[in-house]
Amino acid sequence: MSSGSNLQSKDQFLCSICLDVFTDPVTTACGHNFCKTSIIQHWDGNVPCKCPLCNDNFASRPQLRVNTLFSEMIDQLRREASSSSEQQVAKPREVPCDVCTGPKLKALKSCLVCLTSYCQTHLEPHLIASRLKKHQLKEQVENLEDRMCLQHDRPLELFCRTDQTCVCLLCPVLNHKDHEFVPLKEESEEKKEELRKTEAQVQKMIQERRLMIQDIRKSVKISKDAADREKAGGVQVVTALMESAERGLKKLIKEIQDKRETTEKQAEDFIRDLEQEISELKKRSSEVKQLSWDEDPLHLLQSFSFLKAAPPTKTWTEVRVHPPSYEGTVVRAVTQIEQEIREKKLQKLTEAELKRVQRFAVDVTLDPDTAQPWLILSGDGKQVNHENVRKNLPDNPERFSLCPCVLGQQSFSSGRFYFEVQVKGKTKWDLEVARESVTRKGNITLSPQNGFWTVVLRNGNKYKVFADPSVHLHLHPGPEKVHYEAAAVSWAGVDYQPCLGQAPINRHIEPVLFPPLCLDQIQHRTR
Repeated sequence: MSSGSNLQSKDQFLCSICLDVFTDPVTTACGHNFCKTSIIQHWDGNVPCKCPLCNDNFASRPQLRVNTLFSEMIDQLRREASSSSEQQVAKPREVPCDVCTGPKLKALKSCLVCLTSYCQTHLEPHLIASRLKKHQLKEQVENLEDRMCLQHDRPLELFCRTDQTCVCLLCPVLNHKDHEFVPLKEESEEKKEELRKTEAQVQKMIQERRLMIQDIRKSVKISKDAADREKAGGVQVVTALMESAERGLKKLIKEIQDKRETTEKQAEDFIRDLEQEISELKKRSSEVKQLSWDEDPLHLLQSFSFLKAAPPTKTWTEVRVHPPSYEGTVVRAVTQIEQEIREKKLQKLTEAELKRVQRFAVDVTLDPDTAQPWLILSGDGKQVNHENVRKNLPDNPERFSLCPCVLGQQSFSSGRFYFEVQVKGKTKWDLEVARESVTRKGNITLSPQNGFWTVVLRNGNKYKVFADPSVHLHLHPGPEKVHYEAAAVSWAGVDYQPCLGQAPINRHIEPVLFPPLCLDQIQHRTR
């Protein structure tokens, strides 16, 4: 009996006895073809001999001869099939045919009744034979035994939701009474839907983490840029400090050197005068000594009158060279260097800080609908002045009625912002940030409790921050610009950092819930 190969056959190429491709085909007197071995075995068990298809009786067993033409046709088809089968050998991870005895060809279908996977050739009987057509075929799968119920040896076709397991058709009757069952396909579709939702959630989590990676990388870049800026600023500041220290050191050395040289010059002058007097005195001493040795009285007396008078000399008893005092010189020099370094450092840091906060600059435009009637706004909404004449304006809810205030059109609920206001030549002004919900009618007390964070100037030189408690500022000279920087507004609180000129003040307001804020421009009473 032949097992066959990957042969593209039709009905006429299958033996009706063994249901396989002909091997040594023979033809009976009635014209039907059979495998030689199959028909001989069939006749050996049946008397009298007759055709298995048409039931024609033969008086004696026919002399069987191989149908040469038919056999050659089948051999040709086998060779063609064998040639094509080389391209259909099962690859790794592909399901092989369980019947092939040579190279395992790729299976096309799996039979859940036979628990066998078939290539194209070995699948033909399941497509032709009537008793095999009733078998359940499906796409090729591995491990067909796992698809059978271990207890009842039947295909797993149902899903028990009670036990969360796959069962055969007999399990509900014998082992899973009163359980909930659904077809495998129905449960599979529900599970697929769950998997799709899970996949969507996983993709969302992946996207969130990718965004987080982007945020982290962005933070790292911001940190690097900030570090580079700080490093450059630090090098600039430290270089300036080193230059100041070097200048101070040179000044200190020069001061000490000048004192030393002055003392040395004074000493040299004294020594020169003393040496001159010593020379004159030695000369006189020689003359006096020589005359004192004269033994002739007359000559001594005559010569004595001609003896020169003593040269004039200084009184050296009060003359002293006092070494200069260097005590305190180093301290004064270091103090001066520190003062210069402090001033330069403050200047550099202030410049760096100003550049940093200017990155959050906002363009403030005043809102005429909020302006108190005594205030006059410029056409571009950038300036405000207080006049002595009250304008007749509609008393809309947004407008301040008594307190001379005007709000900016821009508002914010989070983030950072920075703006500047020109105050040069003013003797009285208020600069504020306020909650949008502040009271705008009647008299208003400017305080954080009422929603106002305010810096003011009074009497030309008295600066004050209205906080809790209020803070007086001592600024001289007064600033020409008022810089205002505010940090992020959140549920936890607000960092309040106004900067007046070069005098920053850091205040922390008590925790407060901020609705969207509006920027207040100056409450001007120009004098």
